[in-house]
Amino acid sequence: MAQITVYTTQSCSLCNAAKALLGARGLEYQEINLARDDSGRAELVSRTGMMTFPQVLVGDTLVGGFQETQAAVSDGRFDQLLAS
Repeated sequence: MAQITVYTTQSCSLCNAAKALLGARGLEYQEINLARDDSGRAELVSRTGMMTFPQVLVGDTLVGGFQETQAAVSDGRFDQLLAS
């Protein structure tokens, strides 16, 4: 199964929603909290081209923020990414 990475920041309701969505499915993920990590934020932009939170990746594939992750879970794309 591919590694799930969730980039988050403090006091982010959509970050909490994304983590709850993954947790409700019993999925383990690595959380990278970038609240006070300027170099980590630069890495996020380099990896995803995005600077919004959350950002969910499966392996090296960007799923997106909460809404994109929820849609991918709903239509089965998330499971396909995990299996690849």
